Amino acid sequence: MSAPGLLVAAPRSSSGKTTVALALMRALTRRGLRIRAAKCGPDYIDPAFHRAATGRPSFNLDSFAMAPPLLDALASATATDADLVIAEGSMGLFDGVRAAESRTGANADIAARFGWPVVLVVDVSGAAQSAAAVALGCKLYDSRVTIAGVILNKVASARHRRLVEAGMERVGLPVLGVLMRDAQLVLPERHLGLVQAGETADLEARLDRLADLAEAGIDLDAVTASAGGAVPVSTGSSIVPPGQRIAVARDAAFSFLYPHIEAGWRRAGAELVPFSPLADEPPHAGCDVCWLPGGYPELHAGRLASASRFMDGLRTFAQARPVHGECGGYMVLGQSLEDADGATHTMAGLLPVRTSYHRRKLHLGYRVARLCGDGVLGRRGARLVGHEFHYASEVSPVPDESAALAQVADAEDVALGLAGHRHGTVTGSFFHVIAADQA
Repeated sequence: MSAPGLLVAAPRSSSGKTTVALALMRALTRRGLRIRAAKCGPDYIDPAFHRAATGRPSFNLDSFAMAPPLLDALASATATDADLVIAEGSMGLFDGVRAAESRTGANADIAARFGWPVVLVVDVSGAAQSAAAVALGCKLYDSRVTIAGVILNKVASARHRRLVEAGMERVGLPVLGVLMRDAQLVLPERHLGLVQAGETADLEARLDRLADLAEAGIDLDAVTASAGGAVPVSTGSSIVPPGQRIAVARDAAFSFLYPHIEAGWRRAGAELVPFSPLADEPPHAGCDVCWLPGGYPELHAGRLASASRFMDGLRTFAQARPVHGECGGYMVLGQSLEDADGATHTMAGLLPVRTSYHRRKLHLGYRVARLCGDGVLGRRGARLVGHEFHYASEVSPVPDESAALAQVADAEDVALGLAGHRHGTVTGSFFHVIAADQA
């Protein structure tokens, strides 16, 4: 039988969803509950924080990028062997793309599909009773979604709290908890979101501090009692690994590998062999494919450029076996990488790509790709769904279809042209794969 769940969401970004979600996860885990977490939408950073808070893996659930069988399988895996599922939303509760109902990528799709009530985090800084009008709008906007109650964030004073609570009482929304304004609650960030869990100083102490605040300011019994819904038992479709033994770059420069992808490869029988380019380690010679995930190579470009064992080993590996790079990994497979200061660093030279983080431009959104040729991602014409999120830009020519990785469109099927490169056994693009064969 699947565990009940709830969704921690908000009317908009930067309301404190992650703070509240982590506080609840850690506090309830400390009480002895088996908490499983999930992240709605394309986010490869927050699941690592969820795992640190609960001690259990966290998967992404994405109603746009994932077909229903995969979505149900991941939710089923999450809700099995657990007492409670806590899913964290992204952006605003109803923010998504223009698509068929239930396939928009919005948090609300996930809440509706699995019947998970929503705990709404409302940032009340700069508002009092008016915050209740916003919360009421969320309650009424989509009849598929149930708002179980609200948690007030960034409350300035006892008087401020009374005013906000009066507004919530008027619209019939229970206040499940209050967090006072506290700059120390904010987790450190960088250009792609939170500083990664593995790099966050004193993470365990920070999580325990959040749990202490949840114990003091949130009615945890009321929160757990508000959970509901049910997830269908499902194994879904398998995720085909790119090889049997996969050398996976893993360190502070390469960490953006979705947990559901990694778990899917393992379930399909693949072995993942990690190595650290920052420690000047080459991909293991006994592997049959090398995968360079996204991450932050732009912050470590000089160190990577001087990692001769890694670079030479990568070039040797690519002479006979496939190598694929996503986003940051793609940048390292190229000819050069220009860092934030304008310094240019020589990269592996396996693809005719030059990238620049100095010429910053935000690239963000879902991507639907059709492969231009056979490779580790699939056969020519295969359809992949994923996303881009980066500030680096390509400053080299776009290849023609004979050398491009894929034809790419956005979530509304607006053509974006050719993307990525393939040269011999080496492929790469800024595109992060979430799922395949969703047509």
